[in-house]
Amino acid sequence: MKRSIILGTSAIVAIAGFAYAEGHMANDMTLVSWGGAYQNSQQKAYVEPYLAANEGVTAVWDESSSEAVAKLRAMNEAGNVTWDVVDVVASDAIRLCDEGLAIEIDHDEVLAPGDDGSAPTEDFGDLIVSDCFIPQIVYSTTFGYRDDLVGDTPPTSVCDVFDLEEYPGTRSLERNPIGNLEWALICDGVDIADVYDTLETDAGQDRAFAKLDTIKDSVIWWNAGADTPQLLADGEIVMGSTYNGRLFSLIEEQDQPVSMLWDWQMFDLDGWIIPAGLSPEREARAFDFIRFATDTKRLADQAQYISYGPARKSSAPLVSTHAELGIEMAPHMPTDPANSENTFVFNYEWWADYRDDLDAKFQAWLSQ
Repeated sequence: MKRSIILGTSAIVAIAGFAYAEGHMANDMTLVSWGGAYQNSQQKAYVEPYLAANEGVTAVWDESSSEAVAKLRAMNEAGNVTWDVVDVVASDAIRLCDEGLAIEIDHDEVLAPGDDGSAPTEDFGDLIVSDCFIPQIVYSTTFGYRDDLVGDTPPTSVCDVFDLEEYPGTRSLERNPIGNLEWALICDGVDIADVYDTLETDAGQDRAFAKLDTIKDSVIWWNAGADTPQLLADGEIVMGSTYNGRLFSLIEEQDQPVSMLWDWQMFDLDGWIIPAGLSPEREARAFDFIRFATDTKRLADQAQYISYGPARKSSAPLVSTHAELGIEMAPHMPTDPANSENTFVFNYEWWADYRDDLDAKFQAWLSQ
């Protein structure tokens, strides 16, 4: 069944006629994202132009995307959904969709066609990994290191993160199992093709945690994407994981003595969902905003502010230079050939199935 039928009246308002919809849309939105340089790129690329084109509409940010699943579960349980559009990673979008906490959509009806005339499903292609997910960027989680704290031989392998003898000092890792468990197995000798099969077993999970045990006492655990860049800038860590766009901002915009380690960077997708349980007026506004924010131009514009690849094929030819620095952005993208010799493609469907169990196991391990 198509989304326009599922949505009923609000779908007709949001999709079929925007002129009519203007009188039936809420005038305020709460947008949820990750803060820092990434959220700033969203603000510049499409929130500010959207508000300029829609007089009287306001938008506020909530920086709780890392807790989106738990918070939307709680809001749904309480019958009080206060968020209108939520930026989430693909695996969380799949979980929210499976649990009925995000709205299923017909992408070709809801979203704008590409500037080249392509249908949205063609333009986004395989990046549409859920009926509820509206792709926005391709990014990677990788490592940055302080040039002045690694000696004369900079790290070249992600496994150098586990080498306290060659690279002594504090590291930072995200306070969740994603990425950490995969890197731990890779650096314990598991073949790339076997990582998720290994991680499905209790023995494989124990093996990953045992590898993490070797550096656990030298780790600061972060929750927000801005944490590692700040720790690197302050010289409190020798190396740490974060999103490649945050490191771009730290290195190119802030001119910090930091370099990037692209080895086995973890590719992932990020995009929007619209929560279930909104009033028709709020839902209509959310759909109107999403259509604007994910068109060809807006996704290309975002790449002027941060080094994430736009999810639309039609946006790629429009990516050029940084809006303020004037430097070419393509060489700073995770998909650039020079950066992607060794990449690990994150399995979001696998994590959608195993995330709750491994979250609990990871938090229990941290508390030991």
